Amino acid sequence: MEPDGDLVRATLGGRREAYEELVRRYSARLFGICWSRIGRHETVADLVQEALLRGFRSLSTLTEPEKFGSWLCGIAVRACLDWLKDREQGQVSFTALGPDAAPDDFLRGQPSSSSDGLEDRERRDRILAEVQGLPEIFREAVMLFYFENRSYVQMQAVLGIGPQAINARLSKARTLLRERLKSVTR
Repeated sequence: MEPDGDLVRATLGGRREAYEELVRRYSARLFGICWSRIGRHETVADLVQEALLRGFRSLSTLTEPEKFGSWLCGIAVRACLDWLKDREQGQVSFTALGPDAAPDDFLRGQPSSSSDGLEDRERRDRILAEVQGLPEIFREAVMLFYFENRSYVQMQAVLGIGPQAINARLSKARTLLRERLKSVTR
C-alpha cells in the first residue's frame, strides 16, 4: 500500500488516480466525523463530498503530505462547522427505547431479540437519535468507535487526543446513555 505522502505528491504531480485512492481511504472516516456532528445522512454525504473537494483544491497548501489524513479530517470538521453556522441546527430530542434495551447492546451492534429486520432498523435509528443527543465530544467518540469500528490509534489521529482521554469519553458516553435510557423507560 502506497503511503499517503506519496499519493499526495503523485496527485500534485498530475496523477488523479492517486487522489482517488486517498478518497477511498478516508471517505468512511470523514463520514463518521460528519455524522457525529450533523447526524443527517443526506447532509453528511454532501459534507463529505465538500471536504474531499476542499482537500483536493487546497492540496498544494499541505506542507507535510504524510499528515494528509489528519489534515483532511480537519477540513471535514470545518465543513461541518460552516454548515452548522449557516443552518443553526438544534439538537435531536431523545426518543423512548424499549424497557428491555440497554445502550451498550445497541452500541456494540448486537442483534435484538426480534428477527424482524424493520424492527432492528428502527431500534438502530432510535439509538442513533440518543447518541445524537450527546454532547459533541462524546458523540464523536461513540460514532468512531462503535459505528465506524475505529481503533484507538485511528481515533487518536482524528480526535487529536490520547487513549486515556478516548477511554474517558467513551465511558462517560455510556454512562450518559444508561442514565437517559433509565429516565425514558420509567
